[in-house]
Amino acid sequence: MMKNLFLLSGIAFTLISCSIQKKAQNGTPGKDGASSNSKLSFNQKLADSLGADKYGMKAYTIVMLTTGSAEIDDKEKKAALMKGHMENIGKLAKEGKIIVAGPFLEKNKENYRGMFIFNTKSKEEAESWVKTDPAVAAGIFSYEIFPWYGSAALPLYLKHHDEISKENP
Repeated sequence: MMKNLFLLSGIAFTLISCSIQKKAQNGTPGKDGASSNSKLSFNQKLADSLGADKYGMKAYTIVMLTTGSAEIDDKEKKAALMKGHMENIGKLAKEGKIIVAGPFLEKNKENYRGMFIFNTKSKEEAESWVKTDPAVAAGIFSYEIFPWYGSAALPLYLKHHDEISKENP
C-alpha cells in the first residue's frame, strides 16, 4: 500500500511538473498580449532561503504514525496524552521542524493514523523529534520513517494556516 501511495504521489507530481514546465516553455500572455516566461519570476533569494535545488525541490522526511501497542483505558490519561500530542505538533511547527501534520480520515490496513512531514532529510533527526510526542512515548502511536523529495516551498503554507483557521484543536 505504501508503494502505491508513493507511486501515485510520484505520478501526480510528474504530471503537475510537466504541465507547469509546458506552460513555462510556451509562455503565458501578459497584459499586452505578449508572452511572459515563468523564468522571469524566479527568485534566487527565496530559493536559497528555502534550501531549494535547481528544480525548486528538497529532501524531507515523512513519518507515518501507526497504531501503537499501548492499551490505555483511562479516558482522562488518554485525553491528556492526545492534548500533549497536539501541543507538541504546534511546538515543532513553530520551531520550523514540522511542515505538515494531520490524521488520516479513514481506517486502512496499514493502521496509518496520521502523518508528519519533517523539515529534515535525516531519519535520525526526524526520529528524535517524533519521540518528543507524548502519545508516541506512551505507545498510543508507533511510527515508520521514509525519506521524501518535494517542493521546497512547502513550508510557506504554514504561515497562512492561522489566517484560515477559526479554531485549533
